[in-house]
Amino acid sequence: MIAFIWLLPIFSILFSQKTSGSEKVAWLLAVLFVSWFAWIFYLLLAPIRKKV
Repeated sequence: MIAFIWLLPIFSILFSQKTSGSEKVAWLLAVLFVSWFAWIFYLLLAPIRKKV
Protein backbone atom coordinates (compact mmCIF):
# COMPACT_ATOMS: atom_id res chain seq x y z
CA MET A 1 0.00 0.00 0.00
CA ILE A 2 2.80 2.41 0.87
CA ALA A 3 4.58 1.58 -2.39
CA PHE A 4 1.42 2.42 -4.35
CA ILE A 5 1.15 5.81 -2.66
CA TRP A 6 4.83 6.51 -3.36
CA LEU A 7 4.49 5.47 -7.03
CA LEU A 8 1.19 7.29 -7.68
CA PRO A 9 2.77 10.54 -8.95
CA ILE A 10 5.19 8.63 -11.18
CA PHE A 11 2.46 6.58 -12.82
CA SER A 12 0.17 9.56 -13.23
CA ILE A 13 2.90 11.44 -15.12
CA LEU A 14 3.89 8.38 -17.17
CA PHE A 15 0.37 7.77 -18.43
CA SER A 16 -0.65 11.42 -18.75
CA GLN A 17 -1.32 12.94 -22.16
CA LYS A 18 -0.50 16.47 -20.94
CA THR A 19 3.22 16.18 -21.72
CA SER A 20 5.52 14.07 -23.84
CA GLY A 21 9.17 13.47 -24.63
CA SER A 22 11.85 15.33 -22.74
CA GLU A 23 9.35 17.41 -20.79
CA LYS A 24 7.82 14.23 -19.37
CA VAL A 25 11.29 12.95 -18.42
CA ALA A 26 12.07 16.25 -16.70
CA TRP A 27 8.85 16.06 -14.66
CA LEU A 28 9.60 12.45 -13.69
CA LEU A 29 13.08 13.37 -12.53
CA ALA A 30 11.68 16.29 -10.55
CA VAL A 31 9.19 13.99 -8.83
CA LEU A 32 11.92 11.46 -8.03
CA PHE A 33 14.29 14.04 -6.55
CA VAL A 34 11.94 16.70 -5.16
CA SER A 35 9.00 14.44 -4.31
CA TRP A 36 5.32 15.34 -4.09
CA PHE A 37 5.86 19.09 -4.48
CA ALA A 38 6.96 18.53 -8.07
CA TRP A 39 3.83 16.46 -8.72
CA ILE A 40 1.64 19.27 -7.42
CA PHE A 41 3.45 21.70 -9.73
CA TYR A 42 2.97 19.23 -12.57
CA LEU A 43 -0.77 19.13 -11.97
CA LEU A 44 -0.93 22.92 -11.89
CA LEU A 45 1.56 23.92 -14.59
CA ALA A 46 2.01 21.16 -17.17
CA PRO A 47 2.47 21.51 -20.06
CA ILE A 48 5.12 24.22 -19.85
CA ARG A 49 4.84 25.02 -23.57
CA LYS A 50 1.62 24.82 -25.51
CA LYS A 51 1.58 22.36 -28.41
CA VAL A 52 1.51 23.96 -31.83
